Amino acid sequence: MKKITYLLIILILSSCQKEDVGGIPTYIKINSIELEDNITYNITDAWVYINGQLQGVYELPAKFPVLNEGNTDIKIYAGIKNNGISSDRVIYPFYSADTINKTLTVNSTTEIDPTVNIKENIDGQFDDFDNGFSFNSDTRFQELTNGPYGNYGSLSLDSLSDSDSILITEINYKDFPLSFDNVPQQGSPTYMELDYKTNTSFLVGMYINSPNSPTLEKGLLWINPKEDWNKIYIDLTQTISEAIGAETFSIFIKMQRDPNLDENKLDFDNIRIIHYEN
Repeated sequence: MKKITYLLIILILSSCQKEDVGGIPTYIKINSIELEDNITYNITDAWVYINGQLQGVYELPAKFPVLNEGNTDIKIYAGIKNNGISSDRVIYPFYSADTINKTLTVNSTTEIDPTVNIKENIDGQFDDFDNGFSFNSDTRFQELTNGPYGNYGSLSLDSLSDSDSILITEINYKDFPLSFDNVPQQGSPTYMELDYKTNTSFLVGMYINSPNSPTLEKGLLWINPKEDWNKIYIDLTQTISEAIGAETFSIFIKMQRDPNLDENKLDFDNIRIIHYEN
């Protein structure tokens, strides 16, 4: 069992819920949390509430003791690694919770299979390569087929002939760039989701477009190489909240060349900008 105890409140609760408090525990087992909607996801943690009280945060798969018995409401929130960082784990705000009622029996194990959904009051864009996705960029770009999610984009740098870095200047989908506006600010969450695999580091950032001001380019997150396809949730909230007076925002990706590799390659798919309705 891996219990995540990086929040003070969880540390306090954990210290009060040890098995040696005099009760006989029952155990709850959660192998995974599924997303019912037909998109990719990377749910890593279960935030568990028992009868309205926080039980703990558990890395999946998990098996953990509780001192409840009888008719019990178990509420599960889907947790992610914020910006792909293991030490920054949060409830993903755009997935609903799943409440499951179970009759718990002491000294036994109850297995549950939570399923969450994307909330209804959200907005944004979901762009992939299966519906006419095209790029304008100053680099080598290919649209490939037969990826794990259908068509996907691929960027490459030849270490002998290409420049030091690569910048996607504009991402077009059905004649408009991957830009977004009318985004709630003042701390309302906004995320970018991205599926990728890469043998070199790359930077995700934003262009902040304000009236009567030069466009501001802001790098947000360097992402490390990943041999297999991975999904990352990139938190745009603070950047957008601080951009007072901005009219629109755009996403860019910059890939850094590693001269130790014959070819630097980044494959990516399923770019999703998601926020609450304004």
